[in-house]
Amino acid sequence: MTNDKIHFKENLNIYFGLLRNYKWHAAGLVLFILYIEATFTIDRFLFKILIDEGTKFTAGTIEAASYTTTLFWLLIAYAIFAGLRGIVKWLHMHLLARLDSGLMRDLKRKYFNHILHLSTRFHTSNKTGSLISRLIRGSGAVERMTDVFVFNGLPLLFSFAVVVASLFYFDALSAIIACVVVFTFVTYSWFINKMQEPANLVANDQEDREKGTIADFFTNIDSIKYFGKEKRIKKIYSKISENTKRALVHNWDYFRWLDSGQTTILSIGTLLILISPVFKLLSGEITIGTVVFIYTVYSNLIGPMFSFVHGIRNFYRSMADFESLFQYGRVTNEIKDRKDAPQLNVKKGTISFENVTFKYHNRPILKNFTLEIPRNYKVALVGPSGAGKSTIVKLLYRLYDINDGRITIDGKDISKVRQESLRGELSIVPQECILFDDTIYNNIAFSRKRATREEIFRAIKFAQLDKIIKHFPHKEKTIVGERGVKLSGGEKQRVSIARALLANKKILVLDEATSALDSETEHEIQQDLERLMQGRTSIIIAHRLSTIMKADNIVVMDKGQIVQQGTHNELIRKPGIYKKLWNLQKGGYV
Repeated sequence: MTNDKIHFKENLNIYFGLLRNYKWHAAGLVLFILYIEATFTIDRFLFKILIDEGTKFTAGTIEAASYTTTLFWLLIAYAIFAGLRGIVKWLHMHLLARLDSGLMRDLKRKYFNHILHLSTRFHTSNKTGSLISRLIRGSGAVERMTDVFVFNGLPLLFSFAVVVASLFYFDALSAIIACVVVFTFVTYSWFINKMQEPANLVANDQEDREKGTIADFFTNIDSIKYFGKEKRIKKIYSKISENTKRALVHNWDYFRWLDSGQTTILSIGTLLILISPVFKLLSGEITIGTVVFIYTVYSNLIGPMFSFVHGIRNFYRSMADFESLFQYGRVTNEIKDRKDAPQLNVKKGTISFENVTFKYHNRPILKNFTLEIPRNYKVALVGPSGAGKSTIVKLLYRLYDINDGRITIDGKDISKVRQESLRGELSIVPQECILFDDTIYNNIAFSRKRATREEIFRAIKFAQLDKIIKHFPHKEKTIVGERGVKLSGGEKQRVSIARALLANKKILVLDEATSALDSETEHEIQQDLERLMQGRTSIIIAHRLSTIMKADNIVVMDKGQIVQQGTHNELIRKPGIYKKLWNLQKGGYV
Protein backbone atom coordinates (compact mmCIF):
# COMPACT_ATOMS: atom_id res chain seq x y z
CA MET A 1 0.00 0.00 0.00
CA THR A 2 1.36 3.43 -0.93
CA ASN A 3 0.31 6.98 -0.05
CA ASP A 4 -0.30 9.95 -2.30
CA LYS A 5 -1.45 12.39 0.38
CA ILE A 6 -1.71 12.84 4.13
CA HIS A 7 -5.12 12.91 5.81
CA PHE A 8 -4.20 15.50 8.45
CA LYS A 9 -7.62 15.88 10.07
CA GLU A 10 -8.26 12.16 10.30
CA ASN A 11 -4.77 11.42 11.64
CA LEU A 12 -5.02 14.15 14.28
CA ASN A 13 -8.45 12.88 15.32
CA ILE A 14 -6.95 9.44 15.90
CA TYR A 15 -4.05 10.93 17.89
CA PHE A 16 -6.28 13.11 20.07
CA GLY A 17 -8.66 10.18 20.48
CA LEU A 18 -5.79 8.27 22.10
CA LEU A 19 -4.80 11.37 24.10
CA ARG A 20 -8.26 11.66 25.71
CA ASN A 21 -7.36 8.73 27.95
CA TYR A 22 -4.57 10.85 29.45
CA LYS A 23 -6.27 14.26 29.77
CA TRP A 24 -5.02 14.86 33.32
CA HIS A 25 -1.45 14.09 32.28
CA ALA A 26 -1.83 16.55 29.41
CA ALA A 27 -3.36 19.27 31.62
CA GLY A 28 -0.51 18.94 34.12
CA LEU A 29 2.07 19.22 31.33
CA VAL A 30 0.44 22.43 30.01
CA LEU A 31 0.62 24.08 33.44
CA PHE A 32 4.23 23.01 33.98
CA ILE A 33 5.30 24.33 30.56
CA LEU A 34 3.59 27.68 31.23
CA TYR A 35 5.44 28.03 34.55
CA ILE A 36 8.84 27.09 33.04
CA GLU A 37 8.54 29.59 30.17
CA ALA A 38 7.33 32.35 32.51
CA THR A 39 10.32 31.89 34.84
CA PHE A 40 12.76 32.42 31.96
CA THR A 41 11.31 35.92 31.42
CA ILE A 42 11.34 36.55 35.18
CA ASP A 43 15.07 35.70 35.18
CA ARG A 44 15.66 38.39 32.54
CA PHE A 45 13.62 40.90 34.52
CA LEU A 46 15.69 40.21 37.65
CA PHE A 47 18.81 40.73 35.52
CA LYS A 48 17.36 44.10 34.32
CA ILE A 49 16.94 45.23 37.95
CA LEU A 50 20.48 44.08 38.71
CA ILE A 51 21.91 46.17 35.86
CA ASP A 52 19.80 49.25 36.58
CA GLU A 53 20.62 49.22 40.30
CA GLY A 54 24.26 48.56 39.47
CA THR A 55 24.28 51.57 37.16
CA LYS A 56 22.88 53.74 39.95
CA PHE A 57 25.46 52.39 42.38
CA THR A 58 28.38 53.12 40.04
CA ALA A 59 26.94 56.58 39.40
CA GLY A 60 26.86 57.16 43.17
CA THR A 61 23.10 57.74 43.39
CA ILE A 62 22.54 54.86 45.84
CA GLU A 63 24.60 53.62 48.77
CA ALA A 64 26.38 50.27 48.99
CA ALA A 65 24.05 49.04 51.75
CA SER A 66 20.99 49.69 49.62
CA TYR A 67 22.58 47.96 46.62
CA THR A 68 23.61 45.00 48.81
CA THR A 69 20.03 44.63 50.07
CA THR A 70 18.77 44.65 46.49
CA LEU A 71 21.31 41.98 45.52
CA PHE A 72 20.24 39.86 48.49
CA TRP A 73 16.55 39.92 47.55
CA LEU A 74 17.34 39.35 43.88
CA LEU A 75 19.34 36.29 44.89
CA ILE A 76 16.49 34.99 47.08
CA ALA A 77 13.94 35.54 44.30
CA TYR A 78 16.16 33.83 41.74
CA ALA A 79 16.78 30.86 44.07
CA ILE A 80 13.05 30.41 44.70
CA PHE A 81 12.09 30.53 41.01
CA ALA A 82 15.05 28.35 39.94
CA GLY A 83 14.35 25.81 42.68
CA LEU A 84 10.69 25.57 41.76
CA ARG A 85 11.67 25.29 38.10
CA GLY A 86 13.84 22.28 38.91
CA ILE A 87 10.96 20.59 40.76
CA VAL A 88 8.51 21.39 37.95
CA LYS A 89 10.99 20.04 35.36
CA TRP A 90 11.15 16.76 37.30
CA LEU A 91 7.35 16.52 37.41
CA HIS A 92 7.18 17.54 33.74
CA MET A 93 9.43 14.66 32.62
CA HIS A 94 7.73 12.26 35.04
CA LEU A 95 4.32 12.93 33.47
CA LEU A 96 5.70 12.97 29.92
CA ALA A 97 7.33 9.54 30.26
CA ARG A 98 4.02 8.02 31.37
CA LEU A 99 2.05 9.86 28.71
CA ASP A 100 4.37 8.86 25.84
CA SER A 101 4.71 5.22 26.88
CA GLY A 102 0.95 4.90 27.37
CA LEU A 103 0.16 6.45 23.99
CA MET A 104 2.71 4.25 22.22
CA ARG A 105 1.32 1.12 23.86
CA ASP A 106 -2.27 2.04 23.02
CA LEU A 107 -1.49 2.79 19.38
CA LYS A 108 0.50 -0.42 18.88
CA ARG A 109 -2.27 -2.46 20.45
CA LYS A 110 -4.94 -0.72 18.38
CA TYR A 111 -3.29 -1.37 15.02
CA PHE A 112 -1.75 -4.73 15.88
CA ASN A 113 -5.21 -5.99 16.84
CA HIS A 114 -6.76 -4.46 13.73
CA ILE A 115 -4.15 -5.89 11.35
CA LEU A 116 -4.31 -9.27 13.08
CA HIS A 117 -8.03 -9.51 12.32
CA LEU A 118 -7.74 -8.46 8.67
CA SER A 119 -8.43 -11.13 6.08
CA THR A 120 -6.05 -13.65 4.58
CA ARG A 121 -6.33 -11.75 1.30
CA PHE A 122 -4.86 -8.67 3.01
CA HIS A 123 -1.97 -10.59 4.59
CA THR A 124 -1.10 -12.33 1.33
CA SER A 125 -1.00 -8.94 -0.42
CA ASN A 126 1.22 -7.08 2.08
CA LYS A 127 4.78 -7.87 3.05
CA THR A 128 5.33 -8.73 6.69
CA GLY A 129 8.45 -6.58 6.86
CA SER A 130 6.51 -3.51 5.73
CA LEU A 131 3.74 -4.16 8.26
CA ILE A 132 6.27 -4.39 11.09
CA SER A 133 8.13 -1.29 9.87
CA ARG A 134 4.98 0.82 9.74
CA LEU A 135 3.69 -0.41 13.10
CA ILE A 136 6.95 0.41 14.91
CA ARG A 137 7.47 3.68 13.04
CA GLY A 138 3.88 4.71 13.75
CA SER A 139 4.30 4.10 17.46
CA GLY A 140 7.50 6.18 17.40
CA ALA A 141 5.54 8.94 15.65
CA VAL A 142 3.18 9.12 18.64
CA GLU A 143 6.08 10.02 20.92
CA ARG A 144 7.38 12.49 18.35
CA MET A 145 3.95 14.11 17.98
CA THR A 146 3.61 14.53 21.74
CA ASP A 147 7.07 16.07 21.84
CA VAL A 148 5.97 18.51 19.12
CA PHE A 149 3.33 19.89 21.47
CA VAL A 150 5.30 19.58 24.72
CA PHE A 151 8.76 20.75 23.60
CA ASN A 152 8.09 22.67 20.38
CA GLY A 153 4.59 24.13 20.17
CA LEU A 154 3.49 25.11 23.67
CA PRO A 155 6.86 26.55 24.75
CA LEU A 156 6.85 28.96 21.78
CA LEU A 157 3.20 29.87 22.35
CA PHE A 158 3.68 30.61 26.04
CA SER A 159 7.08 32.24 25.56
CA PHE A 160 5.68 34.41 22.76
CA ALA A 161 2.76 35.56 24.91
CA VAL A 162 4.96 36.42 27.91
CA VAL A 163 7.72 38.06 25.85
CA VAL A 164 5.40 40.18 23.68
CA ALA A 165 3.46 41.36 26.74
CA SER A 166 6.75 42.32 28.43
CA LEU A 167 8.03 44.12 25.33
CA PHE A 168 4.79 46.07 24.91
CA TYR A 169 5.21 47.37 28.46
CA PHE A 170 8.65 48.81 27.71
CA ASP A 171 8.61 49.45 23.92
CA ALA A 172 5.61 48.82 21.66
CA LEU A 173 7.65 49.01 18.43
CA SER A 174 10.01 46.27 19.62
CA ALA A 175 6.98 44.11 20.45
CA ILE A 176 5.55 44.63 16.96
CA ILE A 177 8.89 43.79 15.32
CA ALA A 178 9.13 40.63 17.47
CA CYS A 179 5.65 39.59 16.29
CA VAL A 180 6.61 40.16 12.64
CA VAL A 181 9.85 38.18 13.02
CA VAL A 182 8.09 35.23 14.67
CA PHE A 183 5.30 35.26 12.08
CA THR A 184 7.74 35.44 9.15
CA PHE A 185 10.01 32.77 10.61
CA VAL A 186 7.18 30.32 11.30
CA THR A 187 5.36 30.98 8.00
CA TYR A 188 8.50 30.49 5.91
CA SER A 189 9.37 27.29 7.79
CA TRP A 190 5.81 25.94 7.40
CA PHE A 191 5.90 26.71 3.65
CA ILE A 192 9.16 24.78 3.13
CA ASN A 193 7.87 21.82 5.15
CA LYS A 194 4.64 21.83 3.16
CA MET A 195 6.66 21.68 -0.06
CA GLN A 196 8.64 18.80 1.44
CA GLU A 197 5.54 16.71 2.24
CA PRO A 198 5.39 14.67 -1.04
CA ALA A 199 9.13 13.92 -0.85
CA ASN A 200 8.69 12.74 2.75
CA LEU A 201 5.96 10.31 1.73
CA VAL A 202 8.01 8.96 -1.16
CA ALA A 203 10.99 8.44 1.15
CA ASN A 204 8.80 6.60 3.68
CA ASP A 205 7.32 4.32 1.03
CA GLN A 206 10.75 3.55 -0.39
CA GLU A 207 12.09 2.70 3.08
CA ASP A 208 9.10 0.39 3.62
CA ARG A 209 9.77 -1.34 0.30
CA GLU A 210 13.41 -1.79 1.25
CA LYS A 211 12.56 -3.24 4.68
CA GLY A 212 9.91 -5.52 3.17
CA THR A 213 12.39 -6.77 0.58
CA ILE A 214 15.06 -7.37 3.22
CA ALA A 215 12.57 -9.39 5.28
CA ASP A 216 11.63 -11.37 2.16
CA PHE A 217 15.28 -12.13 1.35
CA PHE A 218 16.16 -13.21 4.88
CA THR A 219 13.00 -15.31 5.16
CA ASN A 220 14.06 -17.14 1.99
CA ILE A 221 17.75 -17.32 2.86
CA ASP A 222 17.77 -21.11 2.32
CA SER A 223 16.53 -20.75 -1.27
CA ILE A 224 19.14 -18.08 -1.96
CA LYS A 225 21.95 -20.31 -0.73
CA TYR A 226 20.65 -23.52 -2.29
CA PHE A 227 20.62 -21.89 -5.73
CA GLY A 228 23.83 -19.94 -5.18
CA LYS A 229 22.17 -16.58 -5.83
CA GLU A 230 23.90 -14.41 -3.21
CA LYS A 231 25.53 -12.30 -5.93
CA ARG A 232 22.21 -11.74 -7.70
CA ILE A 233 20.44 -10.81 -4.46
CA LYS A 234 23.23 -8.37 -3.58
CA LYS A 235 22.74 -6.66 -6.95
CA ILE A 236 18.98 -6.44 -6.39
CA TYR A 237 19.47 -4.99 -2.92
CA SER A 238 22.11 -2.59 -4.20
CA LYS A 239 19.57 -1.13 -6.62
CA ILE A 240 16.85 -0.93 -3.95
CA SER A 241 19.17 0.77 -1.43
CA GLU A 242 20.27 3.23 -4.13
CA ASN A 243 16.61 4.14 -4.75
CA THR A 244 16.17 4.69 -1.01
CA LYS A 245 19.26 6.91 -0.93
CA ARG A 246 17.93 9.05 -3.79
CA ALA A 247 14.53 9.40 -2.12
CA LEU A 248 16.15 10.44 1.18
CA VAL A 249 18.48 12.95 -0.48
CA HIS A 250 15.56 14.52 -2.36
CA ASN A 251 13.68 14.76 0.94
CA TRP A 252 16.61 16.17 2.93
CA ASP A 253 17.59 18.72 0.25
CA TYR A 254 14.71 20.92 1.38
CA PHE A 255 16.63 21.59 4.60
CA ARG A 256 19.15 23.71 2.64
CA TRP A 257 16.45 26.26 1.89
CA LEU A 258 15.00 25.97 5.39
CA ASP A 259 18.22 26.66 7.30
CA SER A 260 19.49 29.47 5.05
CA GLY A 261 16.11 31.27 5.09
CA GLN A 262 15.78 31.01 8.87
CA THR A 263 19.25 32.44 9.43
CA THR A 264 18.49 35.43 7.18
CA ILE A 265 15.16 36.20 8.90
CA LEU A 266 16.69 36.10 12.39
CA SER A 267 19.67 38.24 11.42
CA ILE A 268 17.44 40.99 10.03
CA GLY A 269 15.02 40.68 12.98
CA THR A 270 17.78 41.08 15.58
CA LEU A 271 19.01 44.24 13.87
CA LEU A 272 15.54 45.77 13.65
CA ILE A 273 14.48 45.00 17.20
CA LEU A 274 17.46 46.89 18.68
CA ILE A 275 16.99 50.11 16.68
CA SER A 276 14.13 51.59 18.71
CA PRO A 277 15.53 50.73 22.20
CA VAL A 278 18.96 52.17 21.31
CA PHE A 279 17.46 55.50 20.16
CA LYS A 280 15.31 55.65 23.32
CA LEU A 281 18.40 54.97 25.42
CA LEU A 282 20.21 57.86 23.72
CA SER A 283 17.28 60.17 24.41
CA GLY A 284 17.14 59.06 28.04
CA GLU A 285 13.68 57.49 27.81
CA ILE A 286 14.82 54.04 28.97
CA THR A 287 17.69 52.58 31.00
CA ILE A 288 20.53 50.35 29.88
CA GLY A 289 18.88 47.56 31.88
CA THR A 290 15.74 47.92 29.80
CA VAL A 291 17.76 47.64 26.56
CA VAL A 292 19.42 44.50 27.88
CA PHE A 293 16.00 43.17 28.99
CA ILE A 294 14.48 43.77 25.52
CA TYR A 295 17.38 42.03 23.80
CA THR A 296 17.51 39.09 26.20
CA VAL A 297 13.77 38.39 26.21
CA TYR A 298 13.79 38.62 22.41
CA SER A 299 16.65 36.11 22.50
CA ASN A 300 14.34 33.95 24.60
CA LEU A 301 12.21 33.54 21.48
CA ILE A 302 15.01 32.30 19.20
CA GLY A 303 15.39 28.92 20.91
CA PRO A 304 11.63 28.19 20.96
CA MET A 305 11.34 29.38 17.33
CA PHE A 306 13.99 26.93 16.13
CA SER A 307 12.45 24.31 18.35
CA PHE A 308 9.05 25.07 16.86
CA VAL A 309 10.39 24.71 13.32
CA HIS A 310 11.99 21.44 14.34
CA GLY A 311 8.55 20.60 15.67
CA ILE A 312 6.96 21.45 12.30
CA ARG A 313 9.44 19.10 10.65
CA ASN A 314 8.63 16.40 13.18
CA PHE A 315 4.91 17.15 12.80
CA TYR A 316 5.04 16.43 9.08
CA ARG A 317 7.29 13.45 9.62
CA SER A 318 4.90 12.11 12.25
CA MET A 319 1.94 12.73 9.97
CA ALA A 320 3.68 10.84 7.16
CA ASP A 321 4.45 7.97 9.55
CA PHE A 322 0.87 8.05 10.85
CA GLU A 323 -0.43 7.96 7.29
CA SER A 324 1.66 4.86 6.50
CA LEU A 325 0.12 3.07 9.48
CA PHE A 326 -3.33 4.64 9.76
CA GLN A 327 -4.21 3.71 6.19
CA TYR A 328 -4.45 0.13 7.44
CA GLY A 329 -7.19 1.35 9.76
CA ARG A 330 -9.21 2.27 6.68
CA VAL A 331 -8.97 -1.33 5.46
CA THR A 332 -11.97 -3.28 6.67
CA ASN A 333 -12.03 -7.02 7.13
CA GLU A 334 -13.87 -8.40 4.13
CA ILE A 335 -14.78 -11.42 6.26
CA LYS A 336 -17.35 -9.84 8.57
CA ASP A 337 -19.29 -11.34 11.44
CA ARG A 338 -22.98 -10.64 11.46
CA LYS A 339 -24.29 -8.51 14.28
CA ASP A 340 -24.98 -10.66 17.34
CA ALA A 341 -23.56 -13.72 15.55
CA PRO A 342 -23.48 -16.67 17.98
CA GLN A 343 -20.48 -18.75 18.97
CA LEU A 344 -20.09 -22.11 17.23
CA ASN A 345 -19.91 -25.19 19.41
CA VAL A 346 -19.35 -28.36 17.40
CA LYS A 347 -20.92 -31.45 18.96
CA LYS A 348 -21.06 -33.97 16.10
CA GLY A 349 -18.75 -32.69 13.38
CA THR A 350 -20.94 -33.17 10.31
CA ILE A 351 -19.91 -30.95 7.39
CA SER A 352 -21.91 -29.98 4.32
CA PHE A 353 -20.85 -28.05 1.21
CA GLU A 354 -24.02 -27.08 -0.67
CA ASN A 355 -23.62 -25.82 -4.25
CA VAL A 356 -20.58 -23.76 -3.29
CA THR A 357 -19.24 -21.37 -5.91
CA PHE A 358 -16.06 -19.38 -5.29
CA LYS A 359 -13.98 -17.01 -7.40
CA TYR A 360 -10.59 -15.58 -6.45
CA HIS A 361 -9.89 -12.24 -8.16
CA ASN A 362 -12.63 -13.13 -10.68
CA ARG A 363 -10.89 -16.44 -11.44
CA PRO A 364 -13.33 -19.38 -10.98
CA ILE A 365 -12.01 -21.89 -8.43
CA LEU A 366 -15.11 -23.89 -7.37
CA LYS A 367 -18.42 -24.19 -9.20
CA ASN A 368 -21.52 -25.75 -7.61
CA PHE A 369 -19.36 -27.86 -5.31
CA THR A 370 -21.50 -30.18 -3.17
CA LEU A 371 -20.16 -32.63 -0.60
CA GLU A 372 -21.59 -34.24 2.52
CA ILE A 373 -19.18 -35.41 5.22
CA PRO A 374 -20.89 -37.47 7.96
CA ARG A 375 -19.80 -37.53 11.57
CA ASN A 376 -16.44 -39.29 12.22
CA TYR A 377 -15.96 -39.89 8.49
CA LYS A 378 -12.51 -39.71 6.91
CA VAL A 379 -12.80 -37.93 3.57
CA ALA A 380 -9.79 -37.51 1.28
CA LEU A 381 -9.49 -34.84 -1.40
CA VAL A 382 -7.22 -35.71 -4.33
CA GLY A 383 -6.58 -34.36 -7.77
CA PRO A 384 -4.07 -32.41 -9.82
CA SER A 385 -2.60 -29.13 -8.58
CA GLY A 386 -5.05 -26.26 -8.94
CA ALA A 387 -8.07 -28.54 -8.64
CA GLY A 388 -9.33 -26.57 -5.59
CA LYS A 389 -8.44 -28.95 -2.76
CA SER A 390 -6.70 -26.43 -0.48
CA THR A 391 -9.34 -23.83 -1.35
CA ILE A 392 -11.99 -26.07 0.23
CA VAL A 393 -10.07 -26.04 3.51
CA LYS A 394 -9.68 -22.23 3.39
CA LEU A 395 -13.40 -21.85 2.77
CA LEU A 396 -14.19 -24.23 5.63
CA TYR A 397 -12.04 -22.04 7.88
CA ARG A 398 -13.82 -19.02 6.36
CA LEU A 399 -10.57 -17.38 5.39
CA TYR A 400 -12.55 -16.32 2.33
CA ASP A 401 -16.29 -15.90 1.84
CA ILE A 402 -17.98 -17.93 -0.88
CA ASN A 403 -19.80 -16.26 -3.77
CA ASP A 404 -22.78 -18.63 -3.73
CA GLY A 405 -24.13 -21.63 -1.85
CA ARG A 406 -23.42 -22.36 1.79
CA ILE A 407 -21.20 -24.38 4.11
CA THR A 408 -22.60 -25.85 7.31
CA ILE A 409 -21.18 -27.60 10.37
CA ASP A 410 -23.72 -29.55 12.40
CA GLY A 411 -26.35 -27.85 10.24
CA LYS A 412 -25.19 -24.32 11.16
CA ASP A 413 -24.22 -21.95 8.35
CA ILE A 414 -20.61 -20.96 9.10
CA SER A 415 -21.19 -17.47 7.67
CA LYS A 416 -23.69 -16.80 10.47
CA VAL A 417 -21.43 -17.66 13.43
CA ARG A 418 -18.42 -15.82 14.83
CA GLN A 419 -15.47 -16.62 12.60
CA GLU A 420 -12.99 -16.88 15.48
CA SER A 421 -15.20 -19.41 17.25
CA LEU A 422 -15.49 -21.36 13.97
CA ARG A 423 -11.72 -21.61 13.62
CA GLY A 424 -11.39 -22.43 17.28
CA GLU A 425 -13.56 -25.53 16.72
CA LEU A 426 -11.30 -26.89 13.96
CA SER A 427 -7.88 -28.48 14.20
CA ILE A 428 -5.27 -28.82 11.49
CA VAL A 429 -1.98 -30.55 10.75
CA PRO A 430 -0.60 -28.50 7.84
CA GLN A 431 1.93 -29.48 5.19
CA GLU A 432 4.52 -27.19 6.74
CA CYS A 433 4.23 -26.73 10.46
CA ILE A 434 5.22 -23.11 11.11
CA LEU A 435 6.23 -22.79 14.75
CA PHE A 436 6.76 -19.80 17.02
CA ASP A 437 10.29 -18.99 18.15
CA ASP A 438 9.52 -20.52 21.54
CA THR A 439 9.87 -23.81 23.37
CA ILE A 440 8.49 -27.10 22.08
CA TYR A 441 6.23 -27.18 25.14
CA ASN A 442 4.74 -23.73 24.49
CA ASN A 443 4.27 -24.44 20.78
CA ILE A 444 2.16 -27.48 21.63
CA ALA A 445 0.29 -25.66 24.39
CA PHE A 446 -0.63 -22.91 21.91
CA SER A 447 -3.68 -24.87 20.73
CA ARG A 448 -5.18 -24.97 24.24
CA LYS A 449 -3.67 -22.57 26.76
CA ARG A 450 -5.60 -23.99 29.73
CA ALA A 451 -4.27 -27.49 29.16
CA THR A 452 -2.53 -29.08 32.13
CA ARG A 453 1.09 -30.18 32.04
CA GLU A 454 -0.11 -33.78 32.18
CA GLU A 455 -2.32 -33.28 29.11
CA ILE A 456 0.52 -31.67 27.16
CA PHE A 457 2.90 -34.53 27.95
CA ARG A 458 0.20 -37.01 26.97
CA ALA A 459 0.02 -35.26 23.56
CA ILE A 460 3.83 -35.33 23.30
CA LYS A 461 3.85 -39.06 23.97
CA PHE A 462 0.97 -39.66 21.53
CA ALA A 463 2.99 -38.03 18.73
CA GLN A 464 6.06 -40.05 19.79
CA LEU A 465 7.84 -36.78 20.34
CA ASP A 466 9.03 -37.93 23.76
CA LYS A 467 11.50 -40.32 22.12
CA ILE A 468 13.07 -37.37 20.30
CA ILE A 469 13.14 -34.64 22.92
CA LYS A 470 14.71 -36.89 25.56
CA HIS A 471 17.95 -36.49 23.59
CA PHE A 472 17.70 -32.67 23.60
CA PRO A 473 19.72 -30.90 26.36
CA HIS A 474 16.71 -28.82 27.37
CA LYS A 475 14.07 -31.48 26.62
CA GLU A 476 10.61 -29.92 26.08
CA LYS A 477 12.04 -26.48 26.90
CA THR A 478 14.14 -26.51 23.72
CA ILE A 479 13.73 -23.28 21.70
CA VAL A 480 12.77 -24.27 18.15
CA GLY A 481 13.98 -21.08 16.41
CA GLU A 482 12.16 -18.79 13.99
CA ARG A 483 9.51 -20.79 12.11
CA GLY A 484 10.90 -23.92 13.80
CA VAL A 485 14.15 -23.95 11.80
CA LYS A 486 16.05 -25.82 14.53
CA LEU A 487 13.85 -28.91 14.10
CA SER A 488 13.73 -31.37 11.21
CA GLY A 489 10.61 -31.76 9.07
CA GLY A 490 9.57 -34.90 10.92
CA GLU A 491 10.14 -33.29 14.32
CA LYS A 492 8.05 -30.28 13.36
CA GLN A 493 5.25 -32.53 12.12
CA ARG A 494 5.23 -34.39 15.42
CA VAL A 495 4.91 -31.05 17.23
CA SER A 496 2.02 -30.25 14.87
CA ILE A 497 0.34 -33.59 15.60
CA ALA A 498 0.75 -33.12 19.35
CA ARG A 499 -0.72 -29.62 19.03
CA ALA A 500 -3.70 -30.93 17.05
CA LEU A 501 -4.34 -33.71 19.59
CA LEU A 502 -4.16 -31.29 22.49
CA ALA A 503 -6.71 -29.04 20.76
CA ASN A 504 -9.08 -32.05 20.91
CA LYS A 505 -11.58 -30.88 18.26
CA LYS A 506 -14.26 -32.92 16.53
CA ILE A 507 -13.08 -31.81 13.08
CA LEU A 508 -9.54 -32.42 11.88
CA VAL A 509 -7.85 -31.27 8.67
CA LEU A 510 -4.71 -32.94 7.35
CA ASP A 511 -3.33 -30.73 4.58
CA GLU A 512 -0.50 -32.63 2.88
CA ALA A 513 0.68 -33.47 6.38
CA THR A 514 3.36 -35.98 5.30
CA SER A 515 4.28 -34.92 1.77
CA ALA A 516 7.58 -33.30 2.76
CA LEU A 517 8.84 -36.27 4.76
CA ASP A 518 11.04 -39.23 3.87
CA SER A 519 9.34 -42.61 3.52
CA GLU A 520 10.40 -43.99 6.92
CA THR A 521 9.35 -40.86 8.82
CA GLU A 522 6.15 -40.66 6.79
CA HIS A 523 5.28 -44.25 7.71
CA GLU A 524 5.82 -43.55 11.41
CA ILE A 525 3.85 -40.30 11.38
CA GLN A 526 1.08 -41.83 9.28
CA GLN A 527 0.44 -44.26 12.14
CA ASP A 528 0.19 -41.31 14.53
CA LEU A 529 -2.24 -39.57 12.19
CA GLU A 530 -4.45 -42.64 11.90
CA ARG A 531 -4.75 -42.75 15.67
CA LEU A 532 -5.38 -38.99 15.73
CA MET A 533 -8.28 -39.32 13.26
CA GLN A 534 -10.12 -41.87 15.37
CA GLY A 535 -13.43 -40.45 16.61
CA ARG A 536 -13.05 -37.29 14.53
CA THR A 537 -14.46 -36.00 11.26
CA SER A 538 -11.37 -35.75 9.10
CA ILE A 539 -10.60 -34.03 5.81
CA ILE A 540 -7.38 -35.25 4.23
CA ILE A 541 -5.61 -33.55 1.36
CA ALA A 542 -2.90 -35.73 -0.14
CA HIS A 543 -0.93 -36.28 -3.31
CA ARG A 544 0.44 -39.63 -2.13
CA LEU A 545 -2.50 -41.96 -2.59
CA SER A 546 -0.93 -44.60 -0.36
CA THR A 547 -1.69 -42.35 2.63
CA ILE A 548 -5.45 -42.25 1.97
CA MET A 549 -6.23 -45.85 1.06
CA LYS A 550 -8.16 -46.28 4.34
CA ALA A 551 -10.34 -43.19 3.86
CA ASP A 552 -14.11 -43.74 4.04
CA ASN A 553 -14.63 -41.61 0.96
CA ILE A 554 -12.12 -40.37 -1.61
CA VAL A 555 -13.22 -37.28 -3.54
CA VAL A 556 -11.41 -36.76 -6.83
CA MET A 557 -11.39 -33.16 -8.01
CA ASP A 558 -10.48 -31.46 -11.25
CA LYS A 559 -10.94 -27.79 -12.19
CA GLY A 560 -12.99 -27.03 -9.09
CA GLN A 561 -15.49 -29.86 -9.51
CA ILE A 562 -15.94 -33.40 -8.22
CA VAL A 563 -15.27 -35.89 -11.01
CA GLN A 564 -15.15 -39.13 -8.97
CA GLN A 565 -16.08 -40.40 -5.51
CA GLY A 566 -15.72 -43.70 -3.72
CA THR A 567 -13.37 -45.89 -1.71
CA HIS A 568 -9.88 -46.75 -2.87
CA ASN A 569 -10.91 -50.23 -4.01
CA GLU A 570 -13.86 -48.84 -5.94
CA LEU A 571 -11.91 -46.08 -7.68
CA ILE A 572 -8.95 -48.17 -8.87
CA ARG A 573 -11.42 -50.38 -10.74
CA LYS A 574 -12.90 -47.45 -12.66
CA PRO A 575 -11.29 -45.52 -15.49
CA GLY A 576 -10.55 -41.92 -14.56
CA ILE A 577 -8.13 -39.58 -12.86
CA TYR A 578 -7.76 -41.63 -9.69
CA LYS A 579 -6.81 -44.83 -11.49
CA LYS A 580 -4.39 -42.89 -13.66
CA LEU A 581 -2.74 -41.30 -10.59
CA TRP A 582 -2.62 -44.67 -8.82
CA ASN A 583 -0.93 -46.37 -11.76
CA LEU A 584 1.62 -43.55 -12.01
CA GLN A 585 2.45 -43.71 -8.29
CA LYS A 586 2.44 -47.50 -8.21
CA GLY A 587 4.91 -47.40 -11.09
CA GLY A 588 7.21 -45.14 -9.08
CA TYR A 589 6.68 -41.94 -11.07
CA VAL A 590 5.37 -40.02 -8.07
